[in-house]
Amino acid sequence: QVQLVESGGGLVQPGGSLRLSCAVSGNIFSINLMGWYRQAPGKQRELVATMSSGGGTNYADSVKGRFIISRDNAKNTVDLQMNSLKPEDTAVYYCYYGKMSFPPSASWGQGTQVTVSS
Repeated sequence: QVQLVESGGGLVQPGGSLRLSCAVSGNIFSINLMGWYRQAPGKQRELVATMSSGGGTNYADSVKGRFIISRDNAKNTVDLQMNSLKPEDTAVYYCYYGKMSFPPSASWGQGTQVTVSS
């Protein structure tokens, strides 16, 4: 079992910044993928950014150049620095942990609300 606890969501004005953090605990495998997805009202959950245990990153086109993902493998944490926020970034953000070795599996946090509004 893997547990994920997110923090850092909230209300911010357009153009502002927020930092999300996620602590992962439990039965963590060394080869893994951690990151963030989001789901806006009436829409499907979508990838925001992920980072592998080897350091490779993947960003959604909509956040490239504005969001930065980072992780601390020793502490099993993954952060998302969100800059130049736009109203369309408003969503519930979910922390993600993916076990890459066979058999693969995925775990999710409870989600944290990010609202970008003036």
